[in-house]
Amino acid sequence: MEQVQYTVADLLRVMARLRDPQTGCPWDIRQDFKTIVPSTLEECYELAQAIEYEDYPHVAEELGDVLFQVIFYAQLGSEQGLFSFNTIVATLVEKLVRRHPHVFADGAIEGVVSRRATVDEIKQNWEAIKQVEREGKAQPGILADVPVALPALPRAQKLQKRAALVNFDWSDSGAVLAKLQEEIDELRHAIAAQSEGEIAEEMGDVLFSCVNLARHLGLDAESSLRNASGKFEQRFADMEVIAAADNTTLAEMDQEQLDALWEQAKRGGGRLW
Repeated sequence: MEQVQYTVADLLRVMARLRDPQTGCPWDIRQDFKTIVPSTLEECYELAQAIEYEDYPHVAEELGDVLFQVIFYAQLGSEQGLFSFNTIVATLVEKLVRRHPHVFADGAIEGVVSRRATVDEIKQNWEAIKQVEREGKAQPGILADVPVALPALPRAQKLQKRAALVNFDWSDSGAVLAKLQEEIDELRHAIAAQSEGEIAEEMGDVLFSCVNLARHLGLDAESSLRNASGKFEQRFADMEVIAAADNTTLAEMDQEQLDALWEQAKRGGGRLW
């Protein structure tokens, strides 16, 4: 049987029905802007995972879940007279056109710019446009609008990239590596002094320097750490399988046995990692 082809209008109607005070879903009716934020973050991470695994049918499903979050916020905004779904779309289209003058001539969607801009020109224009937007929001500082709610790794990377726009940056990756070693030495001294406050501060400096090094190497710190975590997870699972085959568990092993098992798992036996 052919699948019914629903539209955005159908989705908006479904959301309105879910929030109907008399006939809607009791759970959906109880929600507000703040209570659904955790769900929004969770759906975004699930989408990122599906993309990482190249599970594209699942990507389509997760994109729908993310879209539902937008629809939910739009319904809440409409109910409170704050904004509507059309407001969201209009604001987005206006911003995209305004931020891409190298594509949309004279600010018109069908306006075509004859000369193709270079990537470097686009980056320079983009930041200039963003700076004008920040000043319009009374946020003139280069770092003013970097969201505090961002996960720590991408926020550190974004702060560093912004600072680099005014040449507050290391000259190359070698200089960053030297700085990382300096921060590790300071952490070592703090540990030796058994100063909890200094240890926490120096540990943060080490992590911040690691993010900076990743940036200078052209890597995304969040993706790099996710990949490392996935590699560790796979190898650890392999250790459990190997141990189970010997009728034992990891908890029953001493450090030497665990180290040997880890090395065996690293060799992979044909596994991805």
